[in-house]
Amino acid sequence: MSTKKRISLYICLSLSILILYIFLAAKPLTKEYQYIPNWQINISMPTTEVTSSKDNLYFKLGQTLGYFSENGEITHYKSFPSKAAISQNYYALYSSNAKDIPFFDTNGNQVGIIQAEGYPMFDENRIFVFLPGGTSFARFNEKGELMWKNENISPITAFSSNKNFTAAGYANGQIKVFNTETGNLELAFEPGGSDFPIILGLDISTDGKYIASLSGHNRQRFVLAKIESKQPKIIFHNFMKSELSRRTLVYFSEDEKNVFYNFDNGIGIYNIETEKQTSIPVNKKIISIEESNDFTFLLAKKDKEYTVYIVEKTNILEGSFSFTAETAFINATDDTLYIGKDSNISSVKLQKS
Repeated sequence: MSTKKRISLYICLSLSILILYIFLAAKPLTKEYQYIPNWQINISMPTTEVTSSKDNLYFKLGQTLGYFSENGEITHYKSFPSKAAISQNYYALYSSNAKDIPFFDTNGNQVGIIQAEGYPMFDENRIFVFLPGGTSFARFNEKGELMWKNENISPITAFSSNKNFTAAGYANGQIKVFNTETGNLELAFEPGGSDFPIILGLDISTDGKYIASLSGHNRQRFVLAKIESKQPKIIFHNFMKSELSRRTLVYFSEDEKNVFYNFDNGIGIYNIETEKQTSIPVNKKIISIEESNDFTFLLAKKDKEYTVYIVEKTNILEGSFSFTAETAFINATDDTLYIGKDSNISSVKLQKS
């Protein structure tokens, strides 16, 4: 048996034990990769005397949100009756007809009021509101004051933001890129190639050099474009054999060497440096993606079944495990995977032998 196959076998065996630990408190298995259980906590029992910090992680499970520390302390806990938005910096509770929305820091202290009507979204320390009608959005500062607004005719169907650039995709197949701080329009283009253009997912690299998207119906395709002198040049594209009819995940890795995209029945990974494409069968919707030092974790969902896919940095699927839950999330730090399942959060350290 090859070394690679042995490693994959060891990881599969380790994952089986990991599942038992997370949900049945079994013991870890030491092989090529070690999965070392750290702790498991119940989110309904917060450690209120602990002060939250920007290094803490956030969770949203069902009608509950809050923050927890890497050593397993619930530092803030809040139930909400309707809707909520949260990031590692802020959270807000709101209703369907929300207007002038209060938002809070990780300790539950009110920071300001978002002076708008609509649906708030926090991306790290950036505050956006999708305005009524679904065609326009605005950015707000740390006090909730309007910084800039973009109005459009076509509905927004995809959105991505980083510290430098904000990209919006629309039902008419257009992508617009804005300066995150000023709101100035940097670029507008259409990936095209389909009979019915619609942007289903997109992401933009931090330096603004690359834009990735999955778009269209009837010849749906993934497109990676390189921006040169504010002009997009398609450097890779891939037509889908079967098509999605929903929004989907498109994601640049933290080192921006790879771009992930969720297509019907799979996840595609394109390496910009090697110009190689990898596909992994996935029969669920990818709802989140997280990275540690050695792995990329994908959380997928179909009905009440969740699956965590573990992908090595070489873009090889090393294993997966599934569980049933009403609601779930994943997060990751340098060498640790955090799994939220209904009212529990588990921490497991991952390291090589």
